[in-house]
Amino acid sequence: MRTAAVTPPVRRPSAVRALTTLLAVTAAATVGVELLNWWYAPEQEFGLAVRTGWAMLRSLGFLVLIGQVNRGRAGAKPFGLILAVTTVFAVGRLVVPRQGVPPLPGLLGFAVLTALCVAVVVLLYRCDAVAGHLVRHRRGLVVEGGTIAWREVAPKRPQVTAWLLTARVAAFTYSPLMLVPALVAGGAVLDGRLGVVPVVLAWFAAGIVVSYLVLFCTAFLLRGRRWARRLLVTVTLGVLAVNLPLCWWLLGLDGLVRDGAPLLAAATLALYALHRAPATPASADAPDAPPR
Repeated sequence: MRTAAVTPPVRRPSAVRALTTLLAVTAAATVGVELLNWWYAPEQEFGLAVRTGWAMLRSLGFLVLIGQVNRGRAGAKPFGLILAVTTVFAVGRLVVPRQGVPPLPGLLGFAVLTALCVAVVVLLYRCDAVAGHLVRHRRGLVVEGGTIAWREVAPKRPQVTAWLLTARVAAFTYSPLMLVPALVAGGAVLDGRLGVVPVVLAWFAAGIVVSYLVLFCTAFLLRGRRWARRLLVTVTLGVLAVNLPLCWWLLGLDGLVRDGAPLLAAATLALYALHRAPATPASADAPDAPPR
């Protein structure tokens, strides 16, 4: 059995190289702005530490996105969109303190990070060179005609539109956006509110269950199952019905704004993407049109 020769690498377009540089700068800016917000925060309590740690983990998301862009993966577009949107919300909720006026360095850092995220989305969706590059699927071992080759593997499911991919990626953020406020509410237990322990544990468990529900229904959503679309809408509305009241009750108005707003943004994007996506999957030879 022979092994196919390795295909020589193709030089990436300048716009793609600019995008990867921009993503690296955005990842560094995310860490820098979060450290700046932590430095100027009047109260460095447990909840702020959890939210800051979660926001800083998004820098790893930008590094993963760089890998997808370098490999030309089609899923980089929706992943970059939801990552940019939720990053702006995650950082913005920490700029404004509980009381008083936000510090000027924090506002300037947030403005710079917002501009970087907007530039990332513009390059992903409005640049023809980037769009022409992000068309590949994952690579894997393929045995064909007695030859083992490491090459692109076309998915067996029907081709889907970018709107369905956007809805899928947005839905994957539900679980972490529920687990973060649940961890913050765990700080209430440390303050002596032992009566809320069962509620916090149930909230945390619900966040884990949602991750499996989303994984299940989005797998069939990309295969054009109408019931999966309805199930994802039901899961989205259920997540909002559970998370927003709990944020209000256990974390107050400040928690509702800081933790409820990012989840509401992700849910709105997922529902809008489902609305824009066609009811049936695209044909195998139809182009994958980006959201507009």
